Amino acid sequence: MKKIEAIIRPESIDVVRSALGVAGITGLMISEIEGHGKQNGVVQQWRGEKYKIELLPKIKIEIIVKDKDVEHISKVIIENARTGEIGDGKIFIYPVDEAIRIRTGEKGEVVL
Repeated sequence: MKKIEAIIRPESIDVVRSALGVAGITGLMISEIEGHGKQNGVVQQWRGEKYKIELLPKIKIEIIVKDKDVEHISKVIIENARTGEIGDGKIFIYPVDEAIRIRTGEKGEVVL
């Protein structure tokens, strides 16, 4: 099993979530986060004054999937979150050693 952690733009979440549903993903976690990548924030202007926003709003999606589904789910996220601009986000993939359903005690991929 693998954990896919995707950091995307907030305005992309509805499209990405719908696409993941079509791809068969029924369980996911979504968090509102702040951060920055290489761009190190943005400079904006308001009432003639410039100011720098260092931490930008982002959405983090966490999904646990079977090993065979990692490539497909990653492609779905990329296709639906990409704008071609700086700040589109990143995807991180981690190994998951075990999963346990608390209610029944079941273990392994069956809990997904």
